[in-house]
Amino acid sequence: MRNHLIGQALRPSPGSVRRAPMTTIRSICVYCGSSPGKDPAFLATARAFGKIMAEQRVSLVYGGGSKGLMGELAMSVHDHGGKVIGVIPEFLKARELAFKGAHELIVTKTMHERKQLMFDRADAFVALPGGIGTLEELVEQLTWSQLGRHRKPIAVANINGFWDPLCELIDHMKKSGFIHNELSFEFGVAKKVEELLPMLQAAASARDEAEMEGAEQIIEKM
Repeated sequence: MRNHLIGQALRPSPGSVRRAPMTTIRSICVYCGSSPGKDPAFLATARAFGKIMAEQRVSLVYGGGSKGLMGELAMSVHDHGGKVIGVIPEFLKARELAFKGAHELIVTKTMHERKQLMFDRADAFVALPGGIGTLEELVEQLTWSQLGRHRKPIAVANINGFWDPLCELIDHMKKSGFIHNELSFEFGVAKKVEELLPMLQAAASARDEAEMEGAEQIIEKM
């Protein structure tokens, strides 16, 4: 498990994520492929994370499809008693086969409306393996975080090193002078699906503690 902070890999000691004070994550927006991918571990990860989310009463916010990793994830959350919120644009309803088992299925007119709704309904973001769409959605959240538009936790499921090339690219961008300290962002990199939720909870707790300390300092100066 590792975190990326302005492109630098930080390796916490074993169990450090679990020892952090917990802030409740009630919903997670998950980005992932509408195809199953070639590695069976990808589908297994989607199933496992869906089960974890349902058991921890964390709602799923996702792209609304029933194919590939998206469908496997949604079905797992549904089958284990969790809440599924699908957000899908009208033009993708047939192509990605909108998941009929969703507790809420929101049909939007545009991709922009879809992404905004998914952002608004989520307390945190996770990227499982996927294609260009998954990459674009993940990078958008990293960009918004870098620009200070949100402080919601972000993590990737780096199953069998799937996201290693992205982590290496971010490191390369930093070394090349395109990611600077004053424009920092961070995201968690989990090698195992079981690490994802504790990682997000720890990041949310650290954020809330920092905000509380900042508020206390302001009050003291008044």
